Amino acid sequence: MSTIPALMLALLVLLTLVGGRAGLSNFLALLINMLVMIAAAVLMAGGFNPIGVAVVAGLAVLSAVIFLSTRDAAVAGTAFVSSLLVMALVLGVVVVSVTLSHTAGFGPEDAEELEGFSLYVGVSFQNILIATGLLSTLGAIAEAAVAVAAGMQELGPKVTRQARTRMAGAIIGTGLNTLFFGFFGGFAGLFVWFAQLKYPLWQVLNNQIFAGELIQVLFAVIAVTLTVPITMWVTLTRAKGGHN
Repeated sequence: MSTIPALMLALLVLLTLVGGRAGLSNFLALLINMLVMIAAAVLMAGGFNPIGVAVVAGLAVLSAVIFLSTRDAAVAGTAFVSSLLVMALVLGVVVVSVTLSHTAGFGPEDAEELEGFSLYVGVSFQNILIATGLLSTLGAIAEAAVAVAAGMQELGPKVTRQARTRMAGAIIGTGLNTLFFGFFGGFAGLFVWFAQLKYPLWQVLNNQIFAGELIQVLFAVIAVTLTVPITMWVTLTRAKGGHN
């Protein structure tokens, strides 16, 4: 058995032991999302508009993650509505930021790996970056939305502003730490490479690869920060309207 199937099997066993049927549902959501991402990549490579593909794939990913991760229909419904609102807002932020940042495409550090390949593939790298920027935020959006919706339901419709503030701070704080350490861990090798080549700080900050990945993380940070208050607002609005 190769490494990836072995790790997938270990994950399935751990999810089943810890979460039971809920763990199996989460594993199923993971498999569905993998298939959705593969299909999205194939469609983008086939000439379909990457932004449109990303939006459709985003809807499928959010549906799988949210509705398979919780059995509470009220929590799932609130989290899904909130996620759609946040995804629309984040898409606007991503489009503007990618257009102004000029980080699409490959940096000079990629020259050796790309040698012998043609970059005239008939796909807009800017649209690809917009699509990946949107898709990279979906996990953070869904996680924060479900956490806030579940917390708000447990606290009840008469929850105080102080309680909401404490919950928002805790969720945003843990989410931002997760995103930061994920970014640092994923690019530790690049940081070491910059240090060994004695890149000055200004050159690191203006490096196309580093700037592009940092912007992607900032998209997720913005998404989490928006998700918390929007989910709280949707929860209170549904409660006032009599929706359970």
